[in-house]
Amino acid sequence: MAAGKEREEAEAGGESEPEADGETEAAAGSSPAGTDVVAGGGYPADCDTPARKLLYDMVSIPSPSGEEERAAERLVDFFEANGREAWIDGGGNVRAPADDAVLLTSHVDTVPGDIPVEVRPAPPEGELPDASDVRVGEPGEPVLWGRGAVDATGPLVAMAVAAVKTGVSFAGVVREEVDSAGARHLIDDRDAPEAVINGEPSGWRGITLGYRGLLEGTYVNTSESGHSSRPEPNAIQHAIDWWHGVEETFTPDDSETAVFDQVTTKPISIDGGLSDDGLAVETTMSVQLRIPPSRPVDEIHELAEAELSTGSVHWGDPMPPVMESPRTDLARAFRVAIRGTGGDVRLLRKTGTSDMNLFAAAWDCPMVTYGPGNSDLDHAPDERLPLSELDRAVTVLTDVCRERL
Repeated sequence: MAAGKEREEAEAGGESEPEADGETEAAAGSSPAGTDVVAGGGYPADCDTPARKLLYDMVSIPSPSGEEERAAERLVDFFEANGREAWIDGGGNVRAPADDAVLLTSHVDTVPGDIPVEVRPAPPEGELPDASDVRVGEPGEPVLWGRGAVDATGPLVAMAVAAVKTGVSFAGVVREEVDSAGARHLIDDRDAPEAVINGEPSGWRGITLGYRGLLEGTYVNTSESGHSSRPEPNAIQHAIDWWHGVEETFTPDDSETAVFDQVTTKPISIDGGLSDDGLAVETTMSVQLRIPPSRPVDEIHELAEAELSTGSVHWGDPMPPVMESPRTDLARAFRVAIRGTGGDVRLLRKTGTSDMNLFAAAWDCPMVTYGPGNSDLDHAPDERLPLSELDRAVTVLTDVCRERL
């Protein structure tokens, strides 16, 4: 989930999520019919399955957006060690094509931030680890700390292991946290698969079906300079007035409207002052509007433009919203697999965006977003993942992929 975006808030639909039962799926790291999944050596004692070992490796390699190459190379090594052809494409993505009944894809990059990589037990009931207000893991179970453990190296690793175990296609894309350049390159460079599973944290019991869209713009204006005592508004005031109008336009009439169903507005930055020659006041303001699937992007664009009295707005390419049906064969396969692994299914909608927005706009095939991890820890300084949740996610993904083959 892109850097600078609002932290996503999941809104559960359907069945509620029970407390974790603490059991680890013993089969999560095993492989079918005489094959094995290979991942390096020399790990903490609790990193005792290929998925756990690969996660430890990947989280230990810093991979902020634009610096994904080392992590991408480790993924290529993992696939090649398991007899799969893989390479880094011209966009920097890891490609391991195979059976296109399913494309498993998640992002290699993380947001910046150095979180020491370690595995330690979850604290006793009623306690939280230092510097955290989020409870994850059953007391005493091993939890892996590190940047990307949740967003989205955990989902990425679960998908890489499931792809090796089942023989489906895999792509690890870059720059999701800034501009989704990797996903855009992937869309331009290959045909649509039969189904897409995009990797982001949903919790192993949850599948994400919807994301709001994103419209980004930059307001620009210039006014004549003059003494600050003059009553005429300057360019900075015009920018503020325009934005107040936009906020008022999209304030919902019903205060009970769910966030997912709202257009929410957020100024990201503003810069203004005298020009270098001292003859004008200049200002720029960067803004974001989040768009629900119920509202056309063109309508939002027009309503925002209608609030202009002076100045102009330069809009970026919109990220369209997406809302997938819970009744597709792919969604059904997830419900069966999650229940078969001992969980009650959660159907989620997210208030932010992901690469799934782009895939859904480009490819006419069923898709969901899925992955281990509590999204409250996205980008957080206490990002961490219970290893049992990774195991269960591998089991669920493997079952879903085998059902699709």
